[in-house]
Amino acid sequence: MIVFPNAKINLGLNIVEKRPDGYHNIESCFYPVGWSDVLEVIPSDTLKFTTSGIPIPGSKEGNLCLKAFELISKDFHLSPVRVHLHKVIPIGAGLGGGSSDGAWMIKVLNSLFDLGLSVDGMHYYAQKLGADCPFFIENKPVMTRGIGNVFEPVQCSLKGLYMLLIYPDIAISTAEAYQGVQPKTPEHPLLSLLEGERQIWKDKVHNQFETHLFKKYPLLPQIKNTLYEHGAIYASMTGSGSCVYGIFEKETSIDWDPAYKVFAERIKY
Repeated sequence: MIVFPNAKINLGLNIVEKRPDGYHNIESCFYPVGWSDVLEVIPSDTLKFTTSGIPIPGSKEGNLCLKAFELISKDFHLSPVRVHLHKVIPIGAGLGGGSSDGAWMIKVLNSLFDLGLSVDGMHYYAQKLGADCPFFIENKPVMTRGIGNVFEPVQCSLKGLYMLLIYPDIAISTAEAYQGVQPKTPEHPLLSLLEGERQIWKDKVHNQFETHLFKKYPLLPQIKNTLYEHGAIYASMTGSGSCVYGIFEKETSIDWDPAYKVFAERIKY
């Protein structure tokens, strides 16, 4: 079975407060986009995991695809599978690629072995992999709160608009991004802003990580400004990573540095 684990962007991201456990409560909107990895899972005599494409740091044992298999196998005693992950979504970009791979692995195993897991059942396993993993089970726009693990519906659609995502080959870890954060209560509720007119997003919908990361990596605000100069309705850094996206009314072409990874799409969600 072959599937295509997709990325997500953040529409706005407020760091509301630091929790006693050291994590931070956030407020954001997760929105699915089409930039995708390729995940193949087939029955096998032994458990095997291979990768290609973008090199994945860390040990294979720490990959969320394998962790998903081990997690579900504890309850369902799964037969071995051969897993191949072709990595396309940039790492450290704020696009949630690793979380998506883990969540899609759960969906594949549910289908491949006819486990009969409901959406809530898949959410149960996904939340054990990571805070934002459950988002990729249903893969639809949601408001997220808590540490990125509490979801609620949002009436926000970008379907039919055009999007450019620019990754300038700068990997920013979550730990690095949070080092400079100053939590604060947002001036305007993000949900009401996103469900309102898009024309106000440029001035009122912010990713709070930009405040300090733009100073550290001046290339990022340059990319954002270029997107606005070419007519973006809204542009922002996504998540805590270095990918910057722009949303346009019509298809737009911009000449970027060849070293950048660029993804363009007509938004279908």
